Amino acid sequence: MNPMALMKIMNAKNQFDANHPKFGAFLKAAFAGGIQEGTIIEMKVTKPDGETMTTNLKVKQSDLELLQQLQEAVK
Repeated sequence: MNPMALMKIMNAKNQFDANHPKFGAFLKAAFAGGIQEGTIIEMKVTKPDGETMTTNLKVKQSDLELLQQLQEAVK
């Protein structure tokens, strides 16, 4: 990966962390024990006008394998 692009992504991540300090702690707590097959992850989006959208997914083994590959790629 281009070092300049990586620096840009890291700066954006740092800004995101500064804007949303509780989010990282939430993710650490949620994933601390490891995500297992069968875990349900739910996401809800509420727009400024009040419109909401909700979805969820049940984690499959192939999802866990993808997450592992992504973790290894980031190292």
